[in-house]
Amino acid sequence: MTDATIPAALRRRREYSGPAIFSYGFRPFFFAGAAWAALGVLLWLPQYFGEMALPTAMAPLDWHIHEMVFGYVAAVVAGFLLTAIPNWTGRLPVNGWPLAALVALWLAGRLANATSALVGAGVAGVVDVAFLLALAAVAAREIVAGENWRNLRVLAMIGMLIVGNVVFHAETFFHGSANYGIRISLAAVLGLIMLVGGRIVPSFTHNWIARNNPGRLPQSFSRFDAVSLAAGVAALLCWVVLPFHLATGWALLAAGALHFARLLRWAGDRTTADRLVLVLHAAYAFVPAGFALLGFAILAPQFWPASAGLHAWAAGGIGMMTLAVMTRASLGHTRRGLSASILTQLIYLCALIAALSRIAAAFAPSVELLHIAAGAWVLAFGGFAVVYGPMLFRPIAVNRGPDCG
Repeated sequence: MTDATIPAALRRRREYSGPAIFSYGFRPFFFAGAAWAALGVLLWLPQYFGEMALPTAMAPLDWHIHEMVFGYVAAVVAGFLLTAIPNWTGRLPVNGWPLAALVALWLAGRLANATSALVGAGVAGVVDVAFLLALAAVAAREIVAGENWRNLRVLAMIGMLIVGNVVFHAETFFHGSANYGIRISLAAVLGLIMLVGGRIVPSFTHNWIARNNPGRLPQSFSRFDAVSLAAGVAALLCWVVLPFHLATGWALLAAGALHFARLLRWAGDRTTADRLVLVLHAAYAFVPAGFALLGFAILAPQFWPASAGLHAWAAGGIGMMTLAVMTRASLGHTRRGLSASILTQLIYLCALIAALSRIAAAFAPSVELLHIAAGAWVLAFGGFAVVYGPMLFRPIAVNRGPDCG
């Protein structure tokens, strides 16, 4: 294809010379998402203790849950997809003004939800949902144009997120609180982690072990993985529809056992020397832990608080997995060495402390534990914004070697 035959939109992508932050999807969305994750918890804790109130039409707890899922997680999903899709399709990345417009739409959703009591809950809902719709449209266009049909299934998870967000807003508008919307959205994100995590965790582990620690390798995707995925999806569906039924409890326990066994098949015990790989295994471990804790909470609620399982998934599985992906992708796609510095390891440690403290606080309610969890979370995600922000805003240095992403 000659320059004369290249469509204008593709030519603008190839010749992009604007600010580095808008040159690739991971740059603005990883930075903004991490900053919002930290700020969102800083705003949440005083609301929890009744010390302040935002002008939002949502109840404080609903706002907190919504912004962690549809604020933070949606930003990370956007950054991941807009970075992965060019690798999947061989097409040029979405950059420049189209990318800046997506970021502005995401930011508009955060502002609209925080001030929905002033602008109107309906208006806030439309603005908020518009971001995920736009992201899905862009991702679908790129995948279809690149004829990368196998990855269309990722769009199904984005579709579930859109449904969850619509239901979330509808429930808070008509009933004053969200229930189904919370479960649908969490199930969608966990589905993404089980699907995408099932690709990248054994893949990165295999590559590192093959180079640095020859011997037992992660087992390849097999029927066992397919059964584990199906069991996980079935258990999540049961939880969405029948969250208190005994059958759901047993389904969650079965899924937890299968996903724990799946994790063991990936040889994570052989990666202790590489924290960038080890953290992926530690993050995925919270997925079966959440299945098990929530299953026990349904079967024996007098002993097992449901919030323990929910925070194992949210703070542990989702929080740590997204951090692991953001750090690795940021290093690789800015052509830096794939190794975890001391600061990066401290970020991981803070995320782990946040998850474990929040789970412990479910069993033994404690103001101190809540403050530890919140403080560690802010340090983890604020730390990412501070440590990785400069490399996300700067152009790639030409002397750093080939892209390692």
